Amino acid sequence: MRDWQKAGLASALLLALAACSPAEDVANTGTNTDGEVAADETATMPEIAESEVFTVLVGGTPIGQMEVTTNEAGYTVDFEFRNNGRGPTLTETVTLDETGMPVGWTVAGNTTFGNAVDESYDYIDNEASWTDTTGSDQAVIEEGAFYVPQNASPYWLAIAARALMADEDGVLPAIPGGELRMTEIDRQNVTNGSDTLEAVVYAMSGTSLNPTYFLMTGEAFFGIITPGFALLAEGFEGEDERLRALAADYGANRFAEIQQRVIRDYDAPVLIRNVHIFDAASETRGDAASVLVEGNRIVSIGAADMARPDDAVEIDGGGGTLLPGFFEMHGHMGETAAFLNIAAGVTSLRDMGNNNEVLSALMARIESGELAGPRIHRSGFIEGRSPFNSNNGILVSSEEEAVAAVHTYADAGVYHQIKIYNSINPDWVPAMIAAARERGLRVAGHVPAFTNADAMIMAGYNELTHINQIMLGWVLEDGEDTRTLLRLTALRRLPGLDLMSEPVQSTIREIAERGIAVDPTFAIHEALLLSRNGEVSPGTVDYVDHLPVDAQRQARSAWADISNEEDDANYRGAFDQITETLRMMREAGILLVPGTDLGGSFTYHRELELYQNIGMTPPEILAWASHGMAEYLGVGDEVGLIEEGYLADFFLVPGDPTQDLSDIKTISMVMADGRVYFPTEIYPEFGIVPFTEAPNVILPAE
Repeated sequence: MRDWQKAGLASALLLALAACSPAEDVANTGTNTDGEVAADETATMPEIAESEVFTVLVGGTPIGQMEVTTNEAGYTVDFEFRNNGRGPTLTETVTLDETGMPVGWTVAGNTTFGNAVDESYDYIDNEASWTDTTGSDQAVIEEGAFYVPQNASPYWLAIAARALMADEDGVLPAIPGGELRMTEIDRQNVTNGSDTLEAVVYAMSGTSLNPTYFLMTGEAFFGIITPGFALLAEGFEGEDERLRALAADYGANRFAEIQQRVIRDYDAPVLIRNVHIFDAASETRGDAASVLVEGNRIVSIGAADMARPDDAVEIDGGGGTLLPGFFEMHGHMGETAAFLNIAAGVTSLRDMGNNNEVLSALMARIESGELAGPRIHRSGFIEGRSPFNSNNGILVSSEEEAVAAVHTYADAGVYHQIKIYNSINPDWVPAMIAAARERGLRVAGHVPAFTNADAMIMAGYNELTHINQIMLGWVLEDGEDTRTLLRLTALRRLPGLDLMSEPVQSTIREIAERGIAVDPTFAIHEALLLSRNGEVSPGTVDYVDHLPVDAQRQARSAWADISNEEDDANYRGAFDQITETLRMMREAGILLVPGTDLGGSFTYHRELELYQNIGMTPPEILAWASHGMAEYLGVGDEVGLIEEGYLADFFLVPGDPTQDLSDIKTISMVMADGRVYFPTEIYPEFGIVPFTEAPNVILPAE
């Protein structure tokens, strides 16, 4: 699951997708690049009436539609898409006043994972009242404020854009919090093959982690774009690839600018003084010491009072704990996640499926130092074509194509494994595994539809991905289709499962005896099964108040449709069964792999916390998440330990996480490949309130 697929909130989903921001160097320059319009040519461009139909595309593949109907009072919008067997279905009605501000808004339908949407907003006599999945609230509004819907189609951007165009300073207070700002960043020619139009590119910001990047032709909405996702006016779908490439460029510019502001590349040796080093090999926290880094390597470890070289920068560790960088083992990496993982001490990440070209470009920017991000280990994603397929990696329609995809990834020389996905025909799997073995690639993945984990174990998987993919084999009936939301909603059957039964115990024995690893994605199951409307999701309690308003609303919303007491009990019971299954797997000697499928960062910290519930101790978890995963990926001689000669990938926390694991959530410094970052400087770039102060830094005497 990709981040935007699992958000469950249509408007938040689209905001999260758009990692784009104002890029001053391309705004209003009048430069004619491919498809761009010089500012002084605008008078020659034809007018266009706003489209009533828009196409939703992922990676160039149409997956849904938005239809807009204009009436005297405002608009009615129908929005739906399906990707990877899921997506939102929403109908909304918007009523505007004479100035174009919304005074009534209703949204009905369901979110990506099926949570019911019954959202409303009313503005009468300076009093605003609203209801969304977090509950109901109201406020007296003395000045104009714009209600930002929690679950709505992308068309809310058009309504907000027109209100901001009419506003004197181009800034509106946002309900329920934050503010809306719209910045023009570019102008582009767009064509449907017969008509060529000028579209103005805007960035909307103020309520979420990143600005949203969208296009208008005058006051008419044209669409939104991100590197992987687009919604475009019908007839202009041919512009998808070019516009998504531009979105990638704008995002790259934004994040490169952030990198320049937050990186501390001292171009000098760096001495981190007075720290207690966590030794992941022995699972112990040592006495106070100092660590000297030159370039991207640890060159010396000495006493807390070791002499500082004359040309070295000194960072005061304040008696905190220095830990080797973590490994997020189930990511789908994007630029925002890259930055936020670094701020969370995640210096290595395994990407489990992506747009291959987009990921290659991202990795190049990280490796060059243009962008902050972890070391990335790539998985070659292979999916079968079907009405439910995901749109990443390589899509195949036959066993021959599936085997060829394996060889394509092997030939590239940068993938350590293949990942098999839901719509692959199970009959093709043995040939795919044979090809992977021949080429030296590991095999991981989902359990394809219409089979079970036992069959994939016998076929030769090295790793099974997601604990639900294993447990569904114990509760599904023959013929049930896990390419749909059933692979999640069927988990409510788990409370009736006897975990000591022979089918369960047999599967666990086979996994253990064959040395197969399991990537449970523990935290995502907690979010799915335990989140409830109007309650703070248990995994976000420690940090929710630090987040932008959109993310706070998401953290107080259910994922699934839990509409009665029976469902509530069954979903809670399912999480208990998952926890107990993982405890039994650990006791059986099965290697568990920590990964979130939620973007990492804060959720990675929660992922690690959850393993305490199956009997793991804080020191064991810290060692497993660093040196243990480095060994598993075959890079344990370079990273995963804080020792002389190792790469400088580590982070500093003020407390002692060997005693209280939650101390990993308060990080004061991260060094990734020898580059220094202070999370307190990264977080405000994403609208996040910092958690602690940066350590004191002493520069060399001039």
